[in-house]
This record gives sequence, C-alpha cells and structure tokens, in this order.
Amino acid sequence: MVGWADVFTRKSYRDFILENLTYCRKEKGLYLYGYVIMSNHIHLVVQQKDGKLSDWVRDFKKFTSKKLLKMILENPQESRKEWLKMIFEYQAKFNKRVGDMQFWTHENHAIELTRPDIIESRMKYIHDNPIRARIVE
Repeated sequence: MVGWADVFTRKSYRDFILENLTYCRKEKGLYLYGYVIMSNHIHLVVQQKDGKLSDWVRDFKKFTSKKLLKMILENPQESRKEWLKMIFEYQAKFNKRVGDMQFWTHENHAIELTRPDIIESRMKYIHDNPIRARIVE
C-alpha cells in the first residue's frame, strides 16, 4: 500500500479483501495457501491455476484499489478520509499509470516458492508478522 497508510485497521476494508480472495479462489483459479492482513499491507502465499500469477496480481490490485478508494471516500464513519485521500493523491503524482489517486504500490516483492523449505520459511515469516508487530501474542 502506498504511504504505509493504516487502512486495514477498519474491519470493513479487511472484510472486502477477504471476500475478494474468496471470490478469486472460487472463480479465478487462485490457490490461497496463506495470508496475513496487517494494518498497512497484506502478505499472500498464492498460486494461480493457469500459472499466470502476474495477471491475477494486476487484476486483484486494479479491482481492489478502485473499490477500496470508493469505500474509504464514501464511508461516513471514516474519520481519516481527508488524510488518506491526501496520501493517495500525493502518491499518484509520481506515477503516470494511475489516475488521481493510487492505493497499491507497484512493487509486489514476489518470491518464487520452489522448494518445501522456502515455502515453510515464507509461511512462518508472514504468520509471525503480526507477532513481531505486537498485534497478537
């Protein structure tokens, strides 16, 4: 997420990500092995059935960014609306491929998981992330 804004502290925004991941599993051939939604980013361990993971990532980010921006700007209980909008507008100025606002960064930090030991270490890393951040024990 751009600017490391704490968007996912709101349950409705986390729920939207979960609903979208469920849809992608059922309809888009996504295998979801592990995930963590942190306050300002998400970690996913996924595989695309047809092998075109980059296409899925592009579509996921495009769809969720539009919807999340709309949810934030139209949420009457969102006390941080102007602050978030300022972050998203500021980040969009540095990227010609987006419109007036940018939600996700264009970097994915993708790591190919080719061996069981790499898969295990990445799963441990993402699931320990909330512990390191002291969100859970």
